[in-house]
Amino acid sequence: MKRHYHLRIWPVLCVVALDQVTKWAVVKRIPPYGVIEVISGFFNLVHIRNPGIAFGLVGQGQGKWIAPLLLGLSFAAIILLIWWSFKAGEEMGLFVVSLSVILGGAIGNVVDRLRFGEVIDFLDFHLGQYHWPAFNVADSAITIGTFCLAYCLLLSPKR
Repeated sequence: MKRHYHLRIWPVLCVVALDQVTKWAVVKRIPPYGVIEVISGFFNLVHIRNPGIAFGLVGQGQGKWIAPLLLGLSFAAIILLIWWSFKAGEEMGLFVVSLSVILGGAIGNVVDRLRFGEVIDFLDFHLGQYHWPAFNVADSAITIGTFCLAYCLLLSPKR
C-alpha cells in the first residue's frame, strides 16, 4: 500500500521554513520590543520574546519550571502528532495535512525554545482599544491546522 508521505512531509517543511525565515528577518531588522507600524490602528510588526505558550499565555513570572515543562510538552505533542499522522488512513488527506501543519508549527516554536529559551512573536493586530496578543507563523499554523482538524473530526462527512 502506497503511503502519501508528501501529505505528511511537505506541510511540515513549508511551515517550519516560513516560520524560521520570518523570525530570522524580525531578529535582524527589529530590535527587541521594537515596533514597525504597517497599517495604522490595525497591524504592526513587533519583536516580542514570549517565554510562555501561544498568544502570551503562561508567560512572565511563572518560575524556572515553565521552560522545561513547555519543551517537554512540545516534544510529547510532536511525537503524538507523528504517530497519529501515520495511523491515519490514506483517504484522510485533509486530516493528515492538518496534523502536518500543526506539527510544523510545533516544531517551529520548539526550534525557538531550544535556540533562545523563548519564542519570537511578531504579528501584532489591534483595533481601537482591543488588542490581540502578538503571535507568529508557527502559532498561525497550529491554529489553522486545529480548525481544519476539528472540521475533519466533527463536520466532515468522511469521519
